[in-house]
Amino acid sequence: MIRSRFGTFRGLVRLALSYPQLALGRSASVAPDPAQVRRLVFVCQGNICRSAFADVVARGAGLNSASFGLSTTTGREAHGPAIAAASMLGHDLRAHRAIDLADYMPEPGDLLLAMEVRQLHRLAADPRLEALPRILLGRWTRPMLPHLHDPYMLDDRYMAQCLARIEQAVGALVRAFPGARLS
Repeated sequence: MIRSRFGTFRGLVRLALSYPQLALGRSASVAPDPAQVRRLVFVCQGNICRSAFADVVARGAGLNSASFGLSTTTGREAHGPAIAAASMLGHDLRAHRAIDLADYMPEPGDLLLAMEVRQLHRLAADPRLEALPRILLGRWTRPMLPHLHDPYMLDDRYMAQCLARIEQAVGALVRAFPGARLS
């Protein structure tokens, strides 16, 4: 059950720890002004599974979006199992190419949406990004799951579960940030 729902025991523990971090204000979140948000920028570690998928879903929903990874190689293709799981959900990740943090160009109106609390801390420590609003994508899942554990090289059932959670969260973002809709 842990492997299919949380990826690993570590994923379950990190999820459990993320709730008090949020409640105690220790997540490094910076709340956005919804009226100012013009682009949703999804962030994860490698930009080949979670953030790549969120970006594809957001674009498919008519949102202005982008994605990048905190530690990746620009131009890297999406992870094969992520492509397969995305396809099962009706999304095509085959054209995705990763973008590294160093190659991401912030724009006015960007909202950074990370998958894990530790990623928010890394974004907060970057002088180019410290002033941008940033929050956890998992705040938009129901039930709220502030830690969306990395499915890379984990059980295929967890990959599908993780991407389904991301798809649900992006659906909620459509309503929450109308200024990010493409005209």
